[in-house]
Amino acid sequence: QVQLVESGGGLVQAGDSLRLSCTTSGRTISSYAMGWFRQAPGKECEYVSGISRSGGNTYYAASVKGRFTISRDNAKNTVYLQMNSLKPEDTAVYYCAARETAYANNGYYTKPVSYDYWGQGTQVTVSA
Repeated sequence: QVQLVESGGGLVQAGDSLRLSCTTSGRTISSYAMGWFRQAPGKECEYVSGISRSGGNTYYAASVKGRFTISRDNAKNTVYLQMNSLKPEDTAVYYCAARETAYANNGYYTKPVSYDYWGQGTQVTVSA
């Protein structure tokens, strides 16, 4: 069992940056591939980014590629999502998710059902 807690959301203006953190407890994060998803009001949950257990492989949705960077610090049991050049369409609740996997270098899981654990979410609001 692992618990996930997101932080770092807030209200910013278009073009600003935010860094989201997802801290885990219960089991070491190194056992899990990690992902970030987001959900805007009235829309489905959307894949944002993923990272392999090792951190060596990262993946991004086309809508955020080049602006967002995912990283992890297994020693701190924390995953980060650095978000630059934010746009109003990035406004959503952001969730981190964990998938237990034996494969250290595979982190490409884009569907919510692929993940075993979820955080409670953190709100990101980007004003025009």
